[in-house]
Amino acid sequence: MSTLKGICAASCTPMRDDGAVDYDAFRSHLDSLIGAGVHIIAVNGGTGEFAFLTTEEKRRIAETAASHIDGRAKLIVQTSAIRTEDCIEASLHAEGIGADALLVLPPYFEGPVPDGVYYHYERIAEKVSTPMMVYNVPMHSGFDITPEFFKRLSAIDNIKYIKDTSGDFNRVQELLASGATVFNGSDPFAFHALLAGCNGCFWGAVNAIAPEAVEMYNLVQEGKLAQALAVWNRILPANLFFWRSPYNPAVKAATNILTGNVGDCRKPVMPLDGDQMAELKSAIAPILSHRK
Repeated sequence: MSTLKGICAASCTPMRDDGAVDYDAFRSHLDSLIGAGVHIIAVNGGTGEFAFLTTEEKRRIAETAASHIDGRAKLIVQTSAIRTEDCIEASLHAEGIGADALLVLPPYFEGPVPDGVYYHYERIAEKVSTPMMVYNVPMHSGFDITPEFFKRLSAIDNIKYIKDTSGDFNRVQELLASGATVFNGSDPFAFHALLAGCNGCFWGAVNAIAPEAVEMYNLVQEGKLAQALAVWNRILPANLFFWRSPYNPAVKAATNILTGNVGDCRKPVMPLDGDQMAELKSAIAPILSHRK
């Protein structure tokens, strides 16, 4: 299986006005991401509102993505769960539909000590052969996967990647220096993470800015750094806004303006208020202006 690299769109989950998943809009959104050239699409992640989806919805979303993408991009399915048994079940389902990788958090909310986290990943790896991407987002999971601990996890055969959303660029560099294969998950320094040597960016903002994200990535790969920096400077205000705002409502609001209708978040997550929308429109103005 080839190594994953490039821009990974952490796909949002389109919702209808009544709060139900809009699978037709989801297919259209996948087409827009693929049309923009994204290399990887991830579903059921944080930007996909997995915490507010039922088990049945997560399965159907993954199945819909696998069948509709149909090899046009790589597919990552997040299969995280607090109970190891539930994570194994979700991982087996994702493997069964042909996911290219599994994104797995450590057990969250009053989770285990490091030995327990290691146990969690080890048990999952015994049941699936699909490559796993460890998801480090300590502000939400409550457990920080340090470079030292990831090196320990990497001894497990099919743990191949780490998505780091610590918000710490030093951490990204430490992981790279340790030999890890890293996807950056922190919006404010996506450009710099690529320069540092990350395999790619795993990025919720791509729902709204897929053409720009892919263009920037391609320019970096071609060594055209001044041009890549110009693209980055155009999308930086939006990425800074996403990072300091309620993330999913901000990304969905921007996507509704820049890409296509994905609806609001499922309640109780509320949409942006008037002041936040005004700030968002200011932040995406350079993107809109350049696209005209």
